[in-house]
Amino acid sequence: MGQRSSAEHRDLSELAPELIQDVLAWWDLHGRKDPALKPWMFTKDGRWPEPHEQLNVLECWIAEVMLQQTQLTVALPYWTRWMAAFPNVEALAAASLDQVRLQWQGLGYYSRARRLHEAAQRLVGRPWPCRLEEWMALPGIGRTTAGSILSSAFNASLPILDGNVKRVLARLMAHPRPPARDYALFWCWSEALLDPVRPRDTNQALMDLGATLCTPRQPDCHRCPWQSHCAAYAAGDPCLWPVTDAPKPLSFQVIGVGVVLNAAGEVLIDQRLEEGLLGGMWEFPGGKQEQGETIETCIARELKEELGIAVTVGAELITVDHAYSHKKLRFVVHLCDWISGEPQPLASQQVRWVLPDDLRNYAFPAANAKIIQVLLNQQVNF
Repeated sequence: MGQRSSAEHRDLSELAPELIQDVLAWWDLHGRKDPALKPWMFTKDGRWPEPHEQLNVLECWIAEVMLQQTQLTVALPYWTRWMAAFPNVEALAAASLDQVRLQWQGLGYYSRARRLHEAAQRLVGRPWPCRLEEWMALPGIGRTTAGSILSSAFNASLPILDGNVKRVLARLMAHPRPPARDYALFWCWSEALLDPVRPRDTNQALMDLGATLCTPRQPDCHRCPWQSHCAAYAAGDPCLWPVTDAPKPLSFQVIGVGVVLNAAGEVLIDQRLEEGLLGGMWEFPGGKQEQGETIETCIARELKEELGIAVTVGAELITVDHAYSHKKLRFVVHLCDWISGEPQPLASQQVRWVLPDDLRNYAFPAANAKIIQVLLNQQVNF
């Protein structure tokens, strides 16, 4: 494997000048250079920046973190609202974590918001970092995100390796292993393809090539500037690359959820601990259904264990199926009447009684947001 990798790297290095010239020529005509689509990539007078021009670092940073797990068209409206709410690093650092999460609500992978907030607090009063290692020392910043921020904002000569670039490179070289097994080699390839004068533009061109032509399914090879050099195209079916490991089956769990009401018409919510995928988010209380347990018994048990309260489990409100990258969940939600016990955060940060109309002021995961919508739409008689 070592000899083949060296040969592949050497071959790409020999081709690099032509590949760079071809992809930049394509990108100059067909790249996603629309200020309405990527406003952080433009100067304040609406121009694509020249190599010597610097862009707004905060705008690039927020955009790159949002794009870590989210497509451009989905992230854009969130980025616009975020920049209106937190127009500078001081505003972001001074905001409460709840305010930050509320702006992030709906984007998923909520730890990104918490890490942005923590990083902003570290950066207040300091000049923007200009080195890769400084950015990677901040919470939530890996090599690709750091390289993207620096190449976008400063035109720094640093490679990136996001999903689009990995796919393009895997197909160009018809690489026989999953990219995750050969990251060092892929980083070498990405670096070899950087134009020394226009690294910002080269990285954007590679991402745009993957996003618009070299797509996961039905790549548009006949419009690709690298068609004549692409080993996957020559092999006949580019969709066979990138090579992937056999997917692991997703686990499936049923979660019993209680929408607990009191005599004042308020509903009980709790805030998750600051850990895991949904750390710090608000939710309706509940937990996993055990084998042989009815959903009503599950809800009553979970609310007793997590909050120290006794409830009467009533009618089903909604069932919500929700898939994460590693598991599938089914939330079975029932209305509950509070009988006794003062709610305590036995497995959470805090609990709170709130009026249904005020739920929009709390950051909930997507599945809970659907519960809220049904709750309000049905105008349940509290």
